[in-house]
Amino acid sequence: MSRSVLVTGGNRGIGLAIARAFADAGDDVAITYRTGEPPAGFLAVKCDITDAEQVEQAYKEIEDRQGPVQVLVANAGVTRDQLLMRMSEDDFCSVLDTNLTGTFRVVKRANRGMLRARKGRVVLISSVVGLLGSAGQANYAASKAGLVGFARSLARELGSRNITVNVVAPGIVDTDMTRALDEAQRESIVKQVPLARGGQPEEIAAAVRFLASEEAAYITGAVIPVDGGLGMGH
Repeated sequence: MSRSVLVTGGNRGIGLAIARAFADAGDDVAITYRTGEPPAGFLAVKCDITDAEQVEQAYKEIEDRQGPVQVLVANAGVTRDQLLMRMSEDDFCSVLDTNLTGTFRVVKRANRGMLRARKGRVVLISSVVGLLGSAGQANYAASKAGLVGFARSLARELGSRNITVNVVAPGIVDTDMTRALDEAQRESIVKQVPLARGGQPEEIAAAVRFLASEEAAYITGAVIPVDGGLGMGH
């Protein structure tokens, strides 16, 4: 049976690959996007997850069109890279407000329907940076590390209601975000990857789909690295 799936930030990169993977499996997929034109084939809802009212309105539209969200993939995120001495308070707070507090907003709202149904799947998209650290990304790393504690707390809180909460931590993946790096930066990162290459968005999507499947019903509170071995041991 098809499920009601929501992927935040599903208009490009990893989010779009995840949305396509669920749609290809026959699920009803909604995506949120903040700017630009959304891709065809999904219920696309414009929503800035830093605004609680926009989150509420997005959920109402999704629920009206495809029913309560049964699978939530919290993928939306931003970067504002800067060395700490040059990082403004706005640079720090705005990244946490989107990546961590924004995730809190969308998960809390999805939780309402999942508790009623006594079933649900939540997958948070973190990053190898949240576990390994990265110079110039203290704000991004803090937000992505925070998702791990958030997910594991919810896994304990919601497990008795048959709601699983897991984290996928990608490494360097071929997206617009990593294409913005110059060639030397990309090569430096890839040299640290045991598999000696960057990942593809579809490889992240495959892990997410597995965690949302019946086969993963006994997995919760897990952090699944999909990083070519870059962050192993963390």
